[in-house]
Amino acid sequence: MTRFSSHMLRTACVAAVLMAGSCAAPFNDGSIVADGLANHPITVAPHFQSIRVAFSDASAGLTPEDGAQFNGFVEDYLSRGDGSISVNAPRGPNSTAALTWFGEHLARMGVPRGRILVGTRDTADGDGRVEIGYIVYAARTDRCGDWSKDASETSANLPMPDFGCAVQHNVAAMVADPRDLVAPRGMDAGDATRRETVVGTYEKAQSTAAAKSADQSGAVSNAVSSQ
Repeated sequence: MTRFSSHMLRTACVAAVLMAGSCAAPFNDGSIVADGLANHPITVAPHFQSIRVAFSDASAGLTPEDGAQFNGFVEDYLSRGDGSISVNAPRGPNSTAALTWFGEHLARMGVPRGRILVGTRDTADGDGRVEIGYIVYAARTDRCGDWSKDASETSANLPMPDFGCAVQHNVAAMVADPRDLVAPRGMDAGDATRRETVVGTYEKAQSTAAAKSADQSGAVSNAVSSQ
């Protein structure tokens, strides 16, 4: 049996730990890590999107096609638009009627009047349609398809450059409001009526849980199969 001094034993243990650690955690230059969020970060940036619809006069309004496009555009603004919505009519004798018509329709659809911006523009391009636009945030990440590394070279025990790219693309495409990736939304106001009802029930030592119907019961059936 070989004898070791305490100093030699401690030195051998430290060396063994360092060797084991060098195998489990190889040197990493920081370019690729085992985290898809870090390899392919999602960026959220604002951009202006708009539509143009033909408008002749207040009595005629919009064509069915333009009307459907306009309604869908405004609904999209109400759900995920940021800031004000703008109405830009060609400069001319009919511009005031156009701005008034669109402003009133936007207000009736639920857009606060303080968030409706109107203005006119020159028609040097010959396009006499009215433009409606707003700022929206979009989530994007870098393109997938980086096969610059040899997948058979695994000595570094690091993921491929494309690690996590597809998942990040799916998240960016599916998020309802990209602004949620930047900062959490503020909490809505509490329901004072519901809070008073629940607290009052609790103070009366009654159950505050919602009542379940027979169809919502989670009871297990008593039926057994015959042998």
